[in-house]
Amino acid sequence: MFGERLRECRIEKGFTQNQLAEKLLITQSTLGKYERGELQPNIETIKALCKILDVSSDYLLGIEK
Repeated sequence: MFGERLRECRIEKGFTQNQLAEKLLITQSTLGKYERGELQPNIETIKALCKILDVSSDYLLGIEK
């Protein structure tokens, strides 16, 4: 759920994986792993994602629709 929502939000905001990864100071490979569900971000990265993508953590984590 997290990876799917992350990908959807990234695309909706017009970011490539590389562009979003640069904003988060992580590699594109790491972001790809988040989107595929192979790796989970830490809380600081989740906070940064929410701020950059302008979504709530509840939404990204699948708690709310």
